[in-house]
Amino acid sequence: MTQQPGPGRPAGRPPRRIGEQGDTRPVQSTPVTTRLADIAAQAGVSEATVSRVLNGKPGVAATTRQSVLAALDVLGYERPVRLRQRSEGLVGLITPELENPIFPALAQVIGQALTRQGYTPVLATQTPGGSTEDELTEMLVDRSVAGIIFVSGLHADTSADMQRYEKLRGQGVPFVLVDGFSPKVQAPFISPDDRAAMTLAVTHLVSLGHTNIGLALGPKRFVPVQRKIEGFVRTMQDLLGLSADDVEQRLVQHSLYTLEGGQAAATALIDRGCTAVVCASDMMALGAIRAARQRGLEVPRDVSVVGFDDSPLVAFTDPPLTTIRKPVPAMGQAAVRTLLEEIGGTPAPHSEFVFMPELVVRGSTASSPGDRNRP
Repeated sequence: MTQQPGPGRPAGRPPRRIGEQGDTRPVQSTPVTTRLADIAAQAGVSEATVSRVLNGKPGVAATTRQSVLAALDVLGYERPVRLRQRSEGLVGLITPELENPIFPALAQVIGQALTRQGYTPVLATQTPGGSTEDELTEMLVDRSVAGIIFVSGLHADTSADMQRYEKLRGQGVPFVLVDGFSPKVQAPFISPDDRAAMTLAVTHLVSLGHTNIGLALGPKRFVPVQRKIEGFVRTMQDLLGLSADDVEQRLVQHSLYTLEGGQAAATALIDRGCTAVVCASDMMALGAIRAARQRGLEVPRDVSVVGFDDSPLVAFTDPPLTTIRKPVPAMGQAAVRTLLEEIGGTPAPHSEFVFMPELVVRGSTASSPGDRNRP
């Protein structure tokens, strides 16, 4: 943000950006002092430290310097030219869509981590009828990106041809794959523990007295879906003594990862007598709540619903959503760190880094109706 000419300044002199010095001493006007105080308060440091950072003086810890720069950005001030990072290069980030709020949340974490390391993130999003993953990859390669991070891409689809990734590796482009795993691709993978997530959800619902628990999730060809089913079936067997065939045939419903998909899947499960539904995304869970209400049921009095992701704002839905928190910050930072190691010439082994999710209990789960009616 530029400073307006103050009293005593020659009319023809151009405005000076905050913290920048010309060939004369800076004018210590009230607006500058106010801005320094605002930045210092936002960053949690002294005004003197802010001044040292803005004027490029040594003796400031890297973390403190980053806090001051972040405060500048949050408050909407323009960075002095000397503090603008020179880009180390472009890094592509390919996501399947942005309607599901978990993808923008992950993109933000990855983008911030890349920017802190001096790279410029380039977000490429697939849309229905728009560019495919292969076309977006080709576009990024043509722009000489330093590397690519794929989120929930074709690497998660067991029916897809994995040769596309070997072709990319042959072109010398480092890449990291998030959400999904394939033994056919020689690359590092970043994933949440989908099996453990289902164990957390089912254990919570069983503790509330539920025994008819359904699982609503996407098409079976996707690796995260298969892993969620494995965790769900195993936990239902261990805690309720149900057979694997019974669970898969009666209590697992495939649909789409959308609000409408969750509504359709939950409707089928509720019609089969389920008093609780575990959903593979928060968007599906919101659809499940709608399905219950269309049946004249209340959540959580009649039907409990558990989501997956802990997307932004689900704490404020009606009711606030109980969900499995996907470790987005840790996964995003790990993806960037792993990619930069690849770019730096020390590639990670062909392995999968698995992150533990967390159960967040809110208002969409409660004791089963049958449990409450017992004397």
